[in-house]
Amino acid sequence: MTAGAASRAEDGSVSILVVGLATALLMVAGLLYDGGHILAGRREAFAVADNAARAGAQALDVGALRGSGTTRLDPAAASRAVHDYLARVGHTGTVNVDGDRVQVVVAITVETHLLSAVGLHTRTVTGTGEARAVRGITGPGG
Repeated sequence: MTAGAASRAEDGSVSILVVGLATALLMVAGLLYDGGHILAGRREAFAVADNAARAGAQALDVGALRGSGTTRLDPAAASRAVHDYLARVGHTGTVNVDGDRVQVVVAITVETHLLSAVGLHTRTVTGTGEARAVRGITGPGG
């Protein structure tokens, strides 16, 4: 085989390497860029869930408080307060009211930009928040 024939046999091999490296670089950039958006969405889900739980924890059962001095939530009013808050901020979630505690789970769907090139178009992240209704000042740690 002559030198000219050997060089013709390798024509295009650098192009394949460049395409492979460019694809790998695009995926790493996608992980960094879209990964940052996913982490921000997760942080938002936790913040929204915490705030919604606090809104629900303000819905006290007034009858129980006045009658026996028991700090207990009105489950229907607490659930309504949570869903009202979530609607105001443009999210949805689930709520669980148990005695004096409200737990809220919020799911947020984050759209990817660079990773959509490899088939990952969205990612759903969740955040959980919990609040407890208390009476008076209870000191550090509630």
